[in-house]
Amino acid sequence: MRGAPYTLIAALLCAPLAAQAQGEWKTLFDGKSLEGWKETQFARHGEVKLENGAMLLGLGQPLTGVNLSTPFPKMNYEIRFEAMRVRGGDFFASLTVPVGESFATFVTGGWGGDIVGLSSINGWDASDNETRSYFTFENGQWYTFRLQVTPERIVGMIDDQVVFNPGIAGRTISMRPGEIKLSTPFGFASYNSVGAVRKVEYRLLRPPSGDRSKD
Repeated sequence: MRGAPYTLIAALLCAPLAAQAQGEWKTLFDGKSLEGWKETQFARHGEVKLENGAMLLGLGQPLTGVNLSTPFPKMNYEIRFEAMRVRGGDFFASLTVPVGESFATFVTGGWGGDIVGLSSINGWDASDNETRSYFTFENGQWYTFRLQVTPERIVGMIDDQVVFNPGIAGRTISMRPGEIKLSTPFGFASYNSVGAVRKVEYRLLRPPSGDRSKD
């Protein structure tokens, strides 16, 4: 998946992000405590605990997750975090976030471990819509993720590589059916895998000219 076209796109996207930033990065998880987070009440979920400066999502049957328990913007923001699949073979740190009055999930290695994308667009989840791509995740290796949400589009990146960039204006953004809906409004989840998440931060982005949507 790595190559010159993706590198160029990443460079073009990163430049305006810096210009759009309304404020500094704010920490959501500092690696010192789980304050501000709570276990997602999935059926037969694994344990969530603090380990080596990360939130460890224990092995669930099949899901384990953690939800942010403090308010979070609905639009015009960017998130960055690091995550690792400790063991297992499916998604390990899929992130569900607000998109206006709805929600969407940045899928990190689903459907057997290598599919990434956004669920859902016009009723199609990440395995079946235009955002689907493939990324090889190695167990025990940290990866850096970024997600930018604006009224025009949602941009997802892994290690500074753009993995999806769909326009969303006039389209229906929604959650995939099932227990993953419990990850709303903001939460990480793992599936039949042990995942670790650290260095979770966000910042606000300046709305485009004429856009009156609220954060």
